[in-house]
Amino acid sequence: MSRLKRKIDDYLIAWKNDNNKLPLIIKGARQIGKTNAVEYFGTNNYECFVEINFIEKSEFLDIFDNGYVVDNIIKNITLKDPSIEFIPHKTLIFFDEIQKCPNVATSLKFFKLDGRYDVICSGSLMGINYKEIESNSVGYKTDYLMYSLDFEEFLWAKGYKKEQIEDLYTCMKELKPLTDIQYDVMLENFKEHMIIGGMPAIVNRFIENKNYSGILDMQRQIILDYEEDITKYAGDLDKTKILNTYRKVKVFLGNENKKFYISKITKNARNRDYVGVIEWLCNAGIINISYCLENVALPLKANYNPNNYRLYFSDTGLLIGSLDEESQEDLRFNKNFNTYKGALYENIISEELVKSGYNLFFYKQEKPSMEIDFIIRNIDSIIPIEVKASDNPTISLTKMINDKYYKETKFGIKLCNKNIGFNGKFYTFPYFLTFLLKRFLKEKQVSDKQ
Repeated sequence: MSRLKRKIDDYLIAWKNDNNKLPLIIKGARQIGKTNAVEYFGTNNYECFVEINFIEKSEFLDIFDNGYVVDNIIKNITLKDPSIEFIPHKTLIFFDEIQKCPNVATSLKFFKLDGRYDVICSGSLMGINYKEIESNSVGYKTDYLMYSLDFEEFLWAKGYKKEQIEDLYTCMKELKPLTDIQYDVMLENFKEHMIIGGMPAIVNRFIENKNYSGILDMQRQIILDYEEDITKYAGDLDKTKILNTYRKVKVFLGNENKKFYISKITKNARNRDYVGVIEWLCNAGIINISYCLENVALPLKANYNPNNYRLYFSDTGLLIGSLDEESQEDLRFNKNFNTYKGALYENIISEELVKSGYNLFFYKQEKPSMEIDFIIRNIDSIIPIEVKASDNPTISLTKMINDKYYKETKFGIKLCNKNIGFNGKFYTFPYFLTFLLKRFLKEKQVSDKQ
């Protein structure tokens, strides 16, 4: 299996070169490539790379039992395995699966103050009690939230070079339509990415086999693994309620308004009985939450309704893997993505926005009728985004831009199966350019101020 280039690779190099760096905790759902990324980084950038996986090597669970003095921790490690070598200022210590050993969190302060060894920690978000870690390591750690592959990383996996991706961005920046061959090839790549998702093992299999053989089985196994983890790590929360909620995400996405209703999960379900469940699934890294804005005004985080939300799968491939057999065949053989009420397109856009660093918000009002799929922001303006499964009219988008009531909205974005364009009110981009959207908006803002 070949090693996939990941965006975290450059981040880790920058972290190593930072003289003021703190111990690093890499957070994220299981099977997204956290361990592989750190192993690759550690073996290629340090003279000594020490990896302790607290699930595989449970004998190391007690290395903190007699305190957190770094010399004592190192002594305990080498007592258990004398072959391990530590060279000051040339060693990376990698504590993996730290959900099995919460004491690691307390040790980070001591490793930072000692300063002789670089430390990275990781573990499944489902299994990490971050409230405990936050209290034990506040001020002495840096968090990095990792995801499955986004579309750009998928293109890297397929062999596309930086220059080819830069060509796409140049067209976007100059509002120049892509050539037919650029458009058709990238749209086909994007559809492949939607079907298989971004889990590294699945992407590798697809790249090597050049077909979908075995992909569905792998997706369904990951879904089962997630459900098993829920039963392991839900803590004080009701595991059945978490499972019921997780399994219903695809059901509500298939509805017309996509709103998630706790009351419709099971008979007599009430919001107050599900406090913390949605947040747990989001913190576990397996769903993304989009909140409805009560007022379309900045700051967005101060204007949303916490009880009105939509839920999306954090990996669209897993959403597709959870669908019925007929949907599977329609998607894989007919590439018919217009079924399921546009939910697949919305889900992949939500995924790409989150992986770009955006929080998810939407807007919906009844009178007069208006619905905006996603709302993001730059420094001083609100940017509404409509996602269209086909090239339908953008009534709500146009209405919001024209209405003086939404004074912080200066332009909008339409994402659909259509080439690059701008009509003076909103930009039109094909779905597959969403991963370049943040860069486009940032550079646009700079150029607008010049």
